[in-house]
Amino acid sequence: MKKIDSIARRILGWKLNRWDRWYDYEKGIFIHESDFQPEKNLDHAMLIVDRLQDLGFTYTIKGLSKVCFNDICATGETLAQAITNAAYSIVEFSSVPDTTRMWQKLC
Repeated sequence: MKKIDSIARRILGWKLNRWDRWYDYEKGIFIHESDFQPEKNLDHAMLIVDRLQDLGFTYTIKGLSKVCFNDICATGETLAQAITNAAYSIVEFSSVPDTTRMWQKLC
């Protein structure tokens, strides 16, 4: 759950409202953790892709289960899982404060 929570909060910009749900300020809705399963649901994973593309990342599919956002790549058993893994890698790589454009956009 840490992976999904990190993606929801750091990439999608959702705020933790309760231990089991986030709040999307842009849409004004609550998202329960069971309603956001990007590792299992390609439509949910594509929300991540759309947000990262809005932030300037280039999304590339490299095979059935490998994707890249710029130079950050990841694999998974499915395309949705690969997208989620790559997005989480972005979160991990940006966990140390710096002044890059990516960090400014993610915060």
